[in-house]
Amino acid sequence: MKITATLLALAATLGLTFAVEPPDTTGWKDLFATDLSNAVEAGKWEFKEGILVAKDHDTLWTKDSYGDFILDLDFKVEKESNSGVFLRSGDIKNVLSALEIQVHDSADGSKYGMVAAIYDAMPPSKSMAKPVGEWNHFTITCKGPMVSVVFNGEEVINANLDNWPEAKKNPDGTPNKFPKALKDYARSGPIGLQGLHGKAQAPVYYRNLKIKVLE
Repeated sequence: MKITATLLALAATLGLTFAVEPPDTTGWKDLFATDLSNAVEAGKWEFKEGILVAKDHDTLWTKDSYGDFILDLDFKVEKESNSGVFLRSGDIKNVLSALEIQVHDSADGSKYGMVAAIYDAMPPSKSMAKPVGEWNHFTITCKGPMVSVVFNGEEVINANLDNWPEAKKNPDGTPNKFPKALKDYARSGPIGLQGLHGKAQAPVYYRNLKIKVLE
């Protein structure tokens, strides 16, 4: 164990990264049932051949709330698609009450809008997006104030929300849209998938959405 810790510390110092294998999700819970019976007002979202896709702009929310968890999923975008994964919403009627892990095919004009970014708060450490039309993979872990995103085999987000102590301000001094400090955001709440968004209103496809609650 000491050798492993030493190697990891050395790798971090040198700026090296290691591939992260996706978790074995055998026995994990489906985030959404195929009939969407565990969703809040499913609207025009639908499962077709195991793929979940939005037909309108409404966000699809879980009825259940989640605190500490690992969420594993695949997504695929079309040109100019724009969506996101909302985490631990404090109020599903207020889009700014939840963190959003960005999902789309472009950088949205800002590093804070890149795919896998914590939208408007933290960019991914590198771009790992596959071309339009290919499946991508997220493993999102929330544990207390810590939020991690593994994107196509590399951890690109490792954030401690306690490092956001001020409203409308990121740790690096850049402004954000959040009306209160991220450290004060809910640590438990529904998970959501953003519906058709942006000018193109192009769909995003999701599959294999599995979640494991952490004790």
